[in-house]
Amino acid sequence: MSVDPRLRTRATELFGVDYPIVQTGMGWVAGPSLVTGTAEAGGLGILASATMTIDEMDAAIGEVRSRTDQPFGVNLRPDAADLDDRADRLVEAGVRVASFAGPPPGPVVQRLRDGGVLVMPTVGARRHAEKMAELGADVILCQGGEGGGHTGSIPTSLLLPQVLDAVDVPVIAAGGFHDGRGLAAALAWGADGVAMGTRFLLTAESKVPDTVKAVYLGTPVTGTVVSSSIDGKPQRVIRTRLVESLESARLTRMVRAAANAWRFRGITGMSMAAMLREGLAMRRSQDLTWSQMAMAANAPMLTRATMVDGDIDAGVLPTGQCVGVVEDLPTCAELIDRIVAEAVEALDRLAP
Repeated sequence: MSVDPRLRTRATELFGVDYPIVQTGMGWVAGPSLVTGTAEAGGLGILASATMTIDEMDAAIGEVRSRTDQPFGVNLRPDAADLDDRADRLVEAGVRVASFAGPPPGPVVQRLRDGGVLVMPTVGARRHAEKMAELGADVILCQGGEGGGHTGSIPTSLLLPQVLDAVDVPVIAAGGFHDGRGLAAALAWGADGVAMGTRFLLTAESKVPDTVKAVYLGTPVTGTVVSSSIDGKPQRVIRTRLVESLESARLTRMVRAAANAWRFRGITGMSMAAMLREGLAMRRSQDLTWSQMAMAANAPMLTRATMVDGDIDAGVLPTGQCVGVVEDLPTCAELIDRIVAEAVEALDRLAP
C-alpha cells in the first residue's frame, strides 16, 4: 500500500501502522470489533480494558489477535489494584501500546518498556506532559477541552502547541478531531497524529446500540456539557435530563453513587475489601476528595447503562464536542480512507 509520505510520522513508525490515526480506548465501547476494524484499516486501535476483569482483558486481546495481525493497544487504569499483573499480561501477549488516561506509576512504565510495550499516557496540561516525558513515556496523547469523557478546560488549539514546545517525544493530538482537515491541521502544528473517540464510536464496528447512536447523531455542537456531578471530576457528556438532575440533586447523586459502587463490584467480581483498597489508591493518586472517591464507580456504571444496555434514561453519554458535526456511521475502513483523502487534499492546498 502506497502511503503519502507526509502522513508518515514518528508515531506511525513507532506503532507500526499506516496512518497517524488513533482510536481511543473508550470504556464499554472499544471492544475487539472496533479495535480490529481500526487496525485492519491502517490506524491504531486501543482496546478498553478498564471496565474488564483481567481474564476478560486476556480474552479480548486473544479475540483481536485472532482477527488481525496488525498492531494494536490496550488502555489500562493507572490506579488499578492489579495493574502490575495487567502490565505483565500485555508484555506476554506482545501488545504494541499501553495507553493510560492518567499518570502511570514509574515502575509500571519501566516494566512495560522493558517488555517492548510502548507507553502512551493522556495529558491535559503542559506540566503533566513534562512529567510524563521525564517518567519515560514513549508517546504523549494531548487532549484539549473539546474532548469527550474526563477532560480539562484548555482548548486543543492552546494546549497542543504548549505540549509540543515542552517535550521531544511524539505527541498525538486529541479533542475535537473528526476529519482529514483536522489531521492536516494537527500535522501542521507539529503533532505526530490525531486520536479520536466519538468519531469511532459512531462507526459500523462500534457495538453501541443503534438507539444510542441515533441520540449522538441528533446532538448539536451546543448539546454537550462538562459536569463534575457524575463522578466528581469534570467529564464532557451529552446534556440529558439525567445529567441535569445529577447537577441539581447532591443527595440523590451520592445515593446513586453508592448503588453503582455495589453494582460495579458485582460486574467486576471485586471483593469489598479490594474495592475499598482501589478506592483509597485512586484517592491518593488522583488527589480526590472523600466524596469524589465515593462517586468513582458512577462513571463506568452510568456509561454501561447506555453503551451496553441502551438505557438512555438511566445512563450518561460521554462525548466530544465534535458530536455535533458527525452525520454518518461509516465502517472504520471507510472513515479512515476518507480522513486520509481529506488530509492529503488539505496538505495539497497548503503546499501545491
